[in-house]
Amino acid sequence: MATIQDFRNELNRAIIGREKEFDFMLVALLQQGHVLLESVPGSGKTMMAKSFAHAFRSEFGRIQFTPDVLPSDVTGIRYFNPQTQEFVLKAGPVFTNILLADEINRATPRTQSSLLESMEEKQVTIDGDTLKLPKPFMVIATQNPIETQQGTFPLPAAQLDRFLFKLIINYPSFEEEHLILKQYGKNPGAITISPVIGPVEVEQWSKEAGEVIIHEDIERYILKIVRATRKHPYLELGLSSRAALAIVQSTKAHAYISGRDFATPDDVKSIIEPVALHRLELSTEGMLTKELEEVLKEIVDSIPTPVEATI
Repeated sequence: MATIQDFRNELNRAIIGREKEFDFMLVALLQQGHVLLESVPGSGKTMMAKSFAHAFRSEFGRIQFTPDVLPSDVTGIRYFNPQTQEFVLKAGPVFTNILLADEINRATPRTQSSLLESMEEKQVTIDGDTLKLPKPFMVIATQNPIETQQGTFPLPAAQLDRFLFKLIINYPSFEEEHLILKQYGKNPGAITISPVIGPVEVEQWSKEAGEVIIHEDIERYILKIVRATRKHPYLELGLSSRAALAIVQSTKAHAYISGRDFATPDDVKSIIEPVALHRLELSTEGMLTKELEEVLKEIVDSIPTPVEATI
């Protein structure tokens, strides 16, 4: 059976400088969560998503969102077959293990909402019939920054809350970008991704990640952070109970892929930004004086870190 490090090595061989992002995506896969990748065009979001899917031996689907994509283009439809005189299901691309929702904020709100049921309940309802999606099921969505694009439709809070992580893909460092030029400059298609893991490994790792010990003091630490976001004067919208649960699950999975069977406060601090930032909204006063990252850091720093415990 392949190891987590084998999976990492295959991805890092092809994609330079995204080790941390791939670890977050692996955490999401183990928790059957979803990931939103955001950055300017040309930064490799789609390539990251495709590479991650190709390293996982599973079904892969892709939707290129545009304003004219309809909900049925996502979920599928039932059509009447005159030869058999029966209605036949034509399954949409959502019936897969990993779905790449490319440029999701170019789709209309109606089409965006067609993903809500599948992301939350792992099922799709077509013409009154509820159909289960394959396991595991994970959406990797990409979007360009709203402020730089015209003709986009910002994801509402309810849709954003379905994503376990929102990862901001920054520009690579000078050295990393130099390696990218050397690796892909002569032959862009030279590097290919080979499948390393399959559903069996993911199921086993998910089970083991769920058994990671998280001390009650760390659970209280998480709750104190969550509740502090609801009272902060610079925040209009704080973290929900769903967000608190997402932090706990991500903390345990982060500890697991780090090679431990117990969680620490450092695991919480490692995952708190990508779990929390897209679920928070600044108040009017906050928008005039602060960035979300600053407010969240102030909150985390204000909560005493518990003594690390494993039992």
